[in-house]
Amino acid sequence: MKCDIISLDNKKTGSIDLDDAIFGVEVRRDLMARTVNWQLAKRRAGTHKTKSRAEVSGRKGKPFKQKGTGRARQGTARASQMRGGGVVFGPVLRDHGHSLQKKVRVLALKSALSCKQAEGKLIVVDDAKLKQPKTSDLSKKLSKLGWGKALVIDGAEVDQNFALAASNIIGVDVLPTIGANVYDIMRRDTLVLTKEAVEKLVERLK
Repeated sequence: MKCDIISLDNKKTGSIDLDDAIFGVEVRRDLMARTVNWQLAKRRAGTHKTKSRAEVSGRKGKPFKQKGTGRARQGTARASQMRGGGVVFGPVLRDHGHSLQKKVRVLALKSALSCKQAEGKLIVVDDAKLKQPKTSDLSKKLSKLGWGKALVIDGAEVDQNFALAASNIIGVDVLPTIGANVYDIMRRDTLVLTKEAVEKLVERLK
């Protein structure tokens, strides 16, 4: 399918053919949801932890004698019902990540790209480069383009001036092609690809 190429000054500079096998596949929202859950699960630290009765400080013996105190009998001060006792079935250190087939991840990424294309929210620019890392200049360009919250995917490497300028703009993310993922694509309204990014994505997903 044909797609216009524009510049950051919002001028048409040409057109490009988008591969239907990548940008025109059937949108599988179920696979996209599975992939997003997989991504977010991998990000979880899993460092939440409470002490069990074997780990809290305190003597192992009886806190007081069995009879004659008028209190309920207790076997240890480390029991969960005692003040300062251990937690029963509390959270432990763990890895929340799980496996997901590569073909599912690939198809989910194709679906995310195709979804943006079908919604008319996929934009191709000739390049994403700035002469100076000035946020004010980039902000003016983006306001004229009207992208709103956007994800900009560049080629193998991101232009440092563009990345520095975009880092101070809320709702604008910049990634290299290798970092393209379903979660970041779907959480932004507009997907912006450079010409080099389109070529790299085709090589990666073909």
